[in-house]
Amino acid sequence: MSISEKIQTLKNTLPKELTLVAVSKTKPVNEILEAYNTGHRIFGENKIQELVSKQTEMPKDIEWHMIGHVQRNKVKYIASFVVLIHAVDSLKLLKEINKQALKNDRIINCLLQIKIASEESKFGLSQEDSLSLLLSEDIKELKNISIQGLMGMATFTSNVSQVEKEFQSLNEFYNNTRKDFNFKTLSMGMSGDYNLAISCGSNMIRVGSAIFGERNYS
Repeated sequence: MSISEKIQTLKNTLPKELTLVAVSKTKPVNEILEAYNTGHRIFGENKIQELVSKQTEMPKDIEWHMIGHVQRNKVKYIASFVVLIHAVDSLKLLKEINKQALKNDRIINCLLQIKIASEESKFGLSQEDSLSLLLSEDIKELKNISIQGLMGMATFTSNVSQVEKEFQSLNEFYNNTRKDFNFKTLSMGMSGDYNLAISCGSNMIRVGSAIFGERNYS
């Protein structure tokens, strides 16, 4: 199946209210354009350098999402155009995003990354720390960011019940906090587990290889 056929098939099977982020990391511009030409406009990258380079080459009506871990000293490169930063995991990073958003006279949307996986390599805040952050006085001073919701990455494992348990724990936390903080987005699920994530309450999925095929890391 071609990229355009894959994206159409995917969209035909997804709930209408769900947001699909097509993850184009490592993929060349011509392949992203094929997805774009189906009418898709939301793309995600996990490296800032790659995101900046593609944003300069691609049509300007694309909504770019930064889905990877963000280093504070690199926020300035994406602050003028990024629509949503998914993996925010500290107050220091939020302060930097706010600072750069202010310089660009914008409000930048963010998601707090909650650590739900058992792997040490995964980033994210604990539920307790994220709640402290959301209730802190510091965050009230940040007028150029808008925290839209939560994101999480499940453990990379074939144990479906473990992944389901991780997704459900984040969904429960989201449902317990969304009214208080006006959350709209729960970003969970990637190519290998998005159906499970949707069944556990996700309303935004990040899908790469199921659209573009396996990645080229060489």
